[in-house]
Amino acid sequence: MKHIPRKRFGQNFLTDDGVLHDIIRAIDPRPDDSMVEIGPGLAAMTRLLLESVRRLHVVELDRDLVARLKKAFDPERLVVHEGDALQFDFGSIPVAEGGKLRVVGNLPYNISSPLLFHLAQIAPQVQDQHFMLQKEVVERMVAEPGSKAFGRLSVMLQWRYYMELLFVVPPSAFDPPPSVDSAIVRMIPLPQPLDCDVALLEKVVTQAFSQRRKVIRNCLSGMFSEQQLIDAGVDPQARPEAVPVEGFVALANLLRR
Repeated sequence: MKHIPRKRFGQNFLTDDGVLHDIIRAIDPRPDDSMVEIGPGLAAMTRLLLESVRRLHVVELDRDLVARLKKAFDPERLVVHEGDALQFDFGSIPVAEGGKLRVVGNLPYNISSPLLFHLAQIAPQVQDQHFMLQKEVVERMVAEPGSKAFGRLSVMLQWRYYMELLFVVPPSAFDPPPSVDSAIVRMIPLPQPLDCDVALLEKVVTQAFSQRRKVIRNCLSGMFSEQQLIDAGVDPQARPEAVPVEGFVALANLLRR
């Protein structure tokens, strides 16, 4: 029985074999990997991953797809977790001693940013992440300071990860085709992110980018004096998108002190 994609779950199923194999090559799965796939859908990527890994965990919200997965695969090889990835405890997935978790998935566009922040909480336990996301979102993730795409998502993720846009995927690779291009991003947690209180960093960054057209002195006028900005190495006349990650970390550390 054909599964009808559900808009409320943001379902666009990847069907292009060439793109699927490109993604698998980028992930480079190994037999002993502790791996979890978010949103396996109709299992196109799941099947290819299982050709390499001995056991794969998947997180799926759609009950109909959960039933299909459980029927189609050996439970010893495919461990199905039914539920919302935004609520799922990824840290609960067992990993080999001394190993780390590998996370992959075609993320629903409607929850991509919250899900990335949810996963950032377990970054020290993660080896790498490979995701399909809306191309515009990936461009914001990897944007350099000074570009229009550089913003809250850029700062909060670049503080925690090395990230790389690997390649673009056209709408024609999906069923149904989305209205935008997608892209594959690789995310590798930094072994030593700059020392910082993440809650304070979030507070500063959110305030700074709430009024992008203003200079940073005006955006953060209730938090820092002009001299404090200068002491942190931040040009008071710069717009928020021109301030590098290190500048925001310095300001968060000022708040902590």
